[in-house]
Amino acid sequence: MPQVVDTDTAREFMKETLEKVEEPLLVAITEDLQRKSDWFRKKLEPAALASYGEKEMKEVLSKIFCTRRRIKQLDEQIDWGTFRLAVENLLYGEEPLLDRFNAFTGKFPDLDAGLRRELAGELLHFTFPERYWLWSRWMWDPKTRTGALPLVVTEEYTFDGQTDGESYLRIGKAMAFVHEVGHAAGFQTFSKNMFGTNVFLTSVYVIYAYTVLRMRMTQEFNKVMPGLTEFSRRLLGVLHDFRQTQKEQTD
Repeated sequence: MPQVVDTDTAREFMKETLEKVEEPLLVAITEDLQRKSDWFRKKLEPAALASYGEKEMKEVLSKIFCTRRRIKQLDEQIDWGTFRLAVENLLYGEEPLLDRFNAFTGKFPDLDAGLRRELAGELLHFTFPERYWLWSRWMWDPKTRTGALPLVVTEEYTFDGQTDGESYLRIGKAMAFVHEVGHAAGFQTFSKNMFGTNVFLTSVYVIYAYTVLRMRMTQEFNKVMPGLTEFSRRLLGVLHDFRQTQKEQTD
């Protein structure tokens, strides 16, 4: 099997991350990702999802980074009953994952293609974190051909597929390699679950983004950029502590 992960580069990114932020702060993000997942798993249980209307579906979108500020816009572009059925099929349909993913992203042609893919990835991953994975533009953006994943995998690996579903499966394969190699090679040590791998990849992206911005932006602009942990939390949709959200759900 050809090598997929560029271990030396990944290790350098982790070294630079730990020079900028203490490990317990990274662990804290993984813990909030677990809380976010707990919220999604309960909120999107089949029996609950079947009864949802516009209000409940908007609440779900408010917890997702790519949609939380676009809910008013989405209100004009999608039918909420159709959206609920699409989410239900994506999560619980009997078709193969590739077909379910394609059906979801193809259901709403008026929405931005990147947003459709990110939304599907968030719904799948945070409802079933042990089975599915994220696909965010900061991980791999087929339009700009940039992201965290191509920075830590070999040049020979391709994320391109003929459909969104095929690309999602290829991203999942790369994620699995980064996750397993990260522990075996020791460049990802602060968490053993996939949430830790998510945090590692956001760190890779933030460090890359900072490097690009330092070259292109003024010193004054760079001073107001968020720190690594805040930036990572924003990308993962856990800027605000999920413990309060979790408490409200159980009260």
